[in-house]
Amino acid sequence: MDQPTVGILHPGSMGAAVAACAATNAAAALWCETGRSTASVERAARFGLTPVATLAELLDRSDIVISLCPPAAAEDLARDVAGHRFAGVYVEANAINPERTQRIAALLDGGATVVDGGVVGSPPVGGKAPTLYLSGAASATKHIEALFTGTAVRTAVLGTEIGKASALKLAYASFQKTSRVLVALAVGMAREHGVDQELIEVASRRTDSYLSEPQYVAKTAARAWRWGPELEEAADTLAAAGLPPEMLRAAASTLARWNDAKDGELTLTDALDRLAQP
Repeated sequence: MDQPTVGILHPGSMGAAVAACAATNAAAALWCETGRSTASVERAARFGLTPVATLAELLDRSDIVISLCPPAAAEDLARDVAGHRFAGVYVEANAINPERTQRIAALLDGGATVVDGGVVGSPPVGGKAPTLYLSGAASATKHIEALFTGTAVRTAVLGTEIGKASALKLAYASFQKTSRVLVALAVGMAREHGVDQELIEVASRRTDSYLSEPQYVAKTAARAWRWGPELEEAADTLAAAGLPPEMLRAAASTLARWNDAKDGELTLTDALDRLAQP
């Protein structure tokens, strides 16, 4: 695979940017435009991705396929890929729990080689440099490392066991995303009693606290439609380990109040007002 062809499923904000980085070392970066939104079409064009008409064409032409979609769709998407007998490297990079990743690996067994992936960080644009953690067969992970060499996407291999990368992704998400939800609740409570500015002043004395960044509440609201399902996946992972999942389920329930703010441009006031409405 000196210059493999890469297929991205699908070009959301993370997927399109990751695919654009992969294109640096690939012959082409493909995406399937059938059934996708106008926003997806515009995003894919902006990142220089090559459209194809059908999933079958994308799979026939691709050596490596990267799956980055909403968590709920991950298994159905993998099932579609398995139905087309894809025989390349399939990077399952969604925010799903290790058990689901293992089911996907079993689903594709005998055809594709599955690499477990987890992206930690923001999309690789504007100087951002996320890390794509990988676990799976060394013969496959080395191809993914080569694909992103010299790009804004760093790679780190965790071993050969499918599920390790997914577990790391969700462990980090359980802290980072729940912390942002707690900031919103704390600022909302303080605002109700007219002491929100005082709360922010107190928090600003500790620069390592998320509470000192209340402006991020609006970004949290805009991303809630993606973050909530991730926390449900993390809660399932906790439950499977015999750990209490209730805190993460409560955070996911809180995020659900912002579902209608999908990728919107909100102010802090807008976000807190929406949070206060059941």
